[in-house]
Amino acid sequence: MNISMIRYVIGLVMIFEGAFLSLPCITALIYQEKKGFSFWIVMCLCFVIGLLLIMKKPKKSVFYVKEGFVTVAVSWIILSFFGALPFVINGDIPSMVDAMFETVSGFTTTGSSILPDVESLARCSLFWRSFTHWIGGMGVFVFVLAVMPLTGGQNIHLMRAESPGPSVGKLVPKIRKTSMILYKIYIFMTIVMVFLLLLGKMSLFDSLLLSFGTAGTGGFSLLNSGCATYSPYIQYVIAIFMMLFGVNFKVYYFILIRKFKDAFKYEELKYYLLFIGASVLMITYNIRHLFPTLEEAFRQSFFQVSSIITTTGYSSTDFNQWPEFSKFILVMLMFSGACAGSTGGGIKVSRLVMMLKTVKKELLSYVHPRTVRKVKFNGRVVEHEVIRGMNVYFVAYCFIFMFSILIISLDNFDLTTNFTAITATLNNVGPGLAKVGPTANFNAYSNLSKIVMIFDMLAGRLEIFPMLVLLSPYTWKGIWLRKK
Repeated sequence: MNISMIRYVIGLVMIFEGAFLSLPCITALIYQEKKGFSFWIVMCLCFVIGLLLIMKKPKKSVFYVKEGFVTVAVSWIILSFFGALPFVINGDIPSMVDAMFETVSGFTTTGSSILPDVESLARCSLFWRSFTHWIGGMGVFVFVLAVMPLTGGQNIHLMRAESPGPSVGKLVPKIRKTSMILYKIYIFMTIVMVFLLLLGKMSLFDSLLLSFGTAGTGGFSLLNSGCATYSPYIQYVIAIFMMLFGVNFKVYYFILIRKFKDAFKYEELKYYLLFIGASVLMITYNIRHLFPTLEEAFRQSFFQVSSIITTTGYSSTDFNQWPEFSKFILVMLMFSGACAGSTGGGIKVSRLVMMLKTVKKELLSYVHPRTVRKVKFNGRVVEHEVIRGMNVYFVAYCFIFMFSILIISLDNFDLTTNFTAITATLNNVGPGLAKVGPTANFNAYSNLSKIVMIFDMLAGRLEIFPMLVLLSPYTWKGIWLRKK
């Protein structure tokens, strides 16, 4: 394993985190908040550690899958640890476990929170809390590769280890150009949303933070009431942009270069929109009696479906009080997630579609044993390696899901609470049902359960395998043997 290269890349990530921390520092200066001093301390610490780690350049810059997975997993843990320190230092979140839970939830764009009173936070803390969504949404390494490309030609392993979806490819031949295109689209869409929220008479500060959470499909709210008190116009803007950020960014790239046929050929996009449309119609009909007008029932349904399927986690109403039929649809959407190549979490629509096509293929092979059939997706034959990887992913996902519920059950909460708590954290959704519903939080869980959910949030965001590779003794076996 190329340890020196891993060390060097982690050093770059630390420097970038230091640069990101300058923004809450500026926020503290604008609002004259003394708690901003904690961000200055951690910012300087990140710069010092980062510079020490990159002082000696690695002799070999080759990066393979193992190094890519380990680097991404370690970097996200370190990123979250130093991102949590300001909350502990300034006293906004005194417990390190709680601060880590909140920060990991931010970077992984989960949106689950342990805070009972969000409005009591300093503005610099609120800014950093929401900005972590924006950083984690597109990905830290996508940003690093866009601004400071690494040499060696194997950097696709970093992007693949971090990007959501069953497979990740280049939009253009060079990784740096791909990263820059993705971030340009990401920044443009964020700016458009900020502008539209400003038109709705929202303050610049609130517009920025809500846009950060929507763009990253994160969902940290600024008010204890979530998005319930916002005007219908603002709720529609947020709902539409949540849906847009859940689309594969390749679609936007093809629209950008005017290849409209390529943009709308994606099967996943069709199923994604179908899931949203069908869910909104069914829930609207089911909850129509709970609201004074049909428009409001439609708006609340559209908002929650967009929020849940994209794993954003914003809430405009307490859907915990909705009929069981509607709640079950939302839970199914938690598992579904958004499109591959978007900022959303979950299993991903593409995986679900391919798994269903694989089941259909197997059923037909029983009926017609001599017929050779292939699974096709987007008009192309899906390679056996992709299907195998998808099946292994799903098995690993199920084991982590069940084992996590088993451990947090020691806290003796009801099954609905525990089941949806793990569903929300492993799929990076945010709120669950019952005691972790949209009007509640995760603070009642023990530190052990919170640590389990921290792992789940990281595993869900990094597509499971980087975290498993990091914990596997086989990853480090060669290093231990060399030391002996």
